[in-house]
Amino acid sequence: MSDFTHFNEQGRAKMVDISAKEETVRTAQAKTSIQVTKEVYERMINHEIGKGDVLSVAQVAGVMAAKQTSQVIPMCHPISIKGVNIEFEWDVRDTNHYTLLISVTVKTKGSTGVEMEALTSASITALTVYDMCKAVDKGMIIGPTYLVEKTGGKSGDFLRNEI
Repeated sequence: MSDFTHFNEQGRAKMVDISAKEETVRTAQAKTSIQVTKEVYERMINHEIGKGDVLSVAQVAGVMAAKQTSQVIPMCHPISIKGVNIEFEWDVRDTNHYTLLISVTVKTKGSTGVEMEALTSASITALTVYDMCKAVDKGMIIGPTYLVEKTGGKSGDFLRNEI
């Protein structure tokens, strides 16, 4: 178990001590998506969802989620987020394919990375879209959710080949 940083000598979970790590600028980008029906798509772009402006509410929820990640992921350190950017893009291939693409970038200057914050933010953003649109259709599909890129820190940079 000594190879795993989140386990102590007794094999029990622990929060990693990052006090000796150097503070650097760290970024992470995560992506997810949510497939919706034509009706949901049209209601969203025409601002006809009864709960309000779906993308605005989802964007605020995503920012809040990034800032609260350590409250829901037990071994995440509470960190000072320096920036969160959430972008939306529609992938409409034909009359049966409507996918909202969600991209989240999180930035900090600190002793630990922001991968979990980006992934949590992307997930909550998509879940908020689902929550706001479920009265129209409960068959929406979320995902895949994945880390695209991370920069900074001891482990170096990571860049995924697009999936």
